[in-house]
Amino acid sequence: MVQLKQNGNFKDVIYVHQNEALQYVMSYGLEFRDFSQNLPNPLNHLLMIKHQFDHGSFNMNTMMEYTNKKEVSKLAGDNIYSYGDFCWIDFEEVDGLDQLSGQELAEILYLGHTKQSLNSPFYSKLNNRFVYLAHDDGWFNKVYYRYTNDFYQMLGNSIPGKLLHQKGEKSLKRLLPSQKITGLPPIPTEVIYTIKEKIKEGVAISLEKTVKGRASLKIPMWVMGDYMHMDSMYEDYQVRSAKQPYAYFVFDKKAKEWSLHIN
Repeated sequence: MVQLKQNGNFKDVIYVHQNEALQYVMSYGLEFRDFSQNLPNPLNHLLMIKHQFDHGSFNMNTMMEYTNKKEVSKLAGDNIYSYGDFCWIDFEEVDGLDQLSGQELAEILYLGHTKQSLNSPFYSKLNNRFVYLAHDDGWFNKVYYRYTNDFYQMLGNSIPGKLLHQKGEKSLKRLLPSQKITGLPPIPTEVIYTIKEKIKEGVAISLEKTVKGRASLKIPMWVMGDYMHMDSMYEDYQVRSAKQPYAYFVFDKKAKEWSLHIN
């Protein structure tokens, strides 16, 4: 079995599988840093269900720690992968934590323990937009989204940023030394939406196999299916990625625009 956690290769492939009915997305290759910095609206407070973050405040009703907006940026800079389990639920006002019932607290703890929801994971007292459930952040992430568009915008913002900041032999600077690529625009939501049905099946988007030319950048993707075990997903990706991709995200350098090309 390929053990990728130890060498960081999982950052070169993004796997996403959306369960629209249950309002969650399973992902691999997207870390909390990618998530928090690429949402259409910034995170506010986070109730920390499972974590190892040393900063924050303590709430007596929940007997859990929480962070404010300023501390979220510190959290994004921490080595969250090393935490193991990393689970939180966002909320608008601290007063909402004090209004949570014992049943609601039990449901929230169950979410962190099993990464499954007993009832709807969205609470009116918290007005939460997300429930973030990760093990080895970036390796196995399950995120509940109140608003699906938040996911599509986050994904479209994250892909170019991760491509731009690749290091080593695969970096744009090393492969295209004569071209100064200092920034890439987000992939528009309407372009991401064109593969919405495939994301419901499960797709792998390969930064490591990006075709980097003088006129364009082409990021390939393959339809993978539904996976809970990311070792298995990656092993299957290695086999499928030797074949023709389902489609490419194409960036035209002259027009500075993204499009989708389906093979």
